[in-house]
Amino acid sequence: MTASSTPERGQRPLVLAAGIVALEFAAAITGFVASTLLPVVADELDARGELGLLIAGSTLGLFVALPLASRVLRRLGARGTLAAGMLTYLGGLALAASAQAAWMFALGQFAGGLAGGLLAVFGISSAIQHLGERLRIRVVAASSAMWILPALAGPAATLGLEHLVGWRWTLLLPVPFVLFGRLLVVRAVRGDRPAGTAPRPLGRTLLVPLGAAGVVLNQDWWPLAILGTAVTVAGMVSILPAGTARLRPGTPAALGAMMLFAVGYFGADSLITVLLTSGFRLSLGQAAIVLSAAPLGWAVTSLLAARFTSARAKRRLPAAGLTVTALGTAVLAVELTNGGSFTVALVAWAAGGIGVGLAYPGLYIRATTAGSSGFTAAELATAVITAECVGQLLGRAIGGTLSSAGGLFPSYLLFAAALLAAAGASRR
Repeated sequence: MTASSTPERGQRPLVLAAGIVALEFAAAITGFVASTLLPVVADELDARGELGLLIAGSTLGLFVALPLASRVLRRLGARGTLAAGMLTYLGGLALAASAQAAWMFALGQFAGGLAGGLLAVFGISSAIQHLGERLRIRVVAASSAMWILPALAGPAATLGLEHLVGWRWTLLLPVPFVLFGRLLVVRAVRGDRPAGTAPRPLGRTLLVPLGAAGVVLNQDWWPLAILGTAVTVAGMVSILPAGTARLRPGTPAALGAMMLFAVGYFGADSLITVLLTSGFRLSLGQAAIVLSAAPLGWAVTSLLAARFTSARAKRRLPAAGLTVTALGTAVLAVELTNGGSFTVALVAWAAGGIGVGLAYPGLYIRATTAGSSGFTAAELATAVITAECVGQLLGRAIGGTLSSAGGLFPSYLLFAAALLAAAGASRR
């Protein structure tokens, strides 16, 4: 590269930060496009009875990528990892967009999830290496805000474009945003050499995608769901720093808090539509208003929380925010026994989002700070993605199983308890 095409040393952190935020915006668009088009794709491919297969592809691809990411970074370096990730992403998207059967679409989504996981580890590890803590916490907050516009306009825009050009071309909508973000990131970190420590044993870490497959492909057969959950947790323990399961003070406790947060919040989020429509007897329009309250509260509050960078604020905000989210979730459970009301649901779920906005930036920074863990940037990036994604998977699986067996009330009590446990762990 010429001198004019390479960011100056002082500009590299800003270019990298802009690239990471752009990638988060692309991820938000990708998520809303995929979820909005799912019914259309299922009808087009005659796959209404194979929705689990259509949905599972990207999730399984992500979990396969996590144990492989540090190895790919060590072997290929920054430029090779970016090239491999982009080729896999574009190839998977092309396969999904041209699919004539459910398995082809799922395979394309699997490749997209694999590339997304690999490139996510690449981006986060680059941020850990090159961005100071003050800038990183602002990047985390800005990344959360990138979900506002897609959440508000994504579904309607996707359906409008699908009506004009069809679902296959609409599926390609995120490509320009992904390419732009990747270009910024690679310009900022081109030539970097990854750390040379040996990665964790591959066999144990591959238990995560194996167990996840049992959970996401399960067709309401609870023994397989339980077995898949156990295998996933066993694999997760081998990826996360030693002491995470015991909430050892420092990075392990922060990662444990991140996983507990994901179990509680995303588990509650996965069932909120069912809770509002069947439990609270709200209309779909009212439920949509309540649904939008939490992500908006999260995004806006996280931008404000990023301004508080003192050691005292970073120590207290995660616990305070997670406690607020736990209380909002518990209110939903209690109100369910009273018949429920739109106003209480709106206030409680908005408070839950505000609490996450207060907690998430500081918790994320603490979970990606090496401390005494001895982990490299790539391993920390893998650990934080694993903790959050496995927490989401477990929260949704446990919530679905528990709500089917005992109703929504015990599910939301469990989610509130997980959030309170996350608040306690964040203090360590």
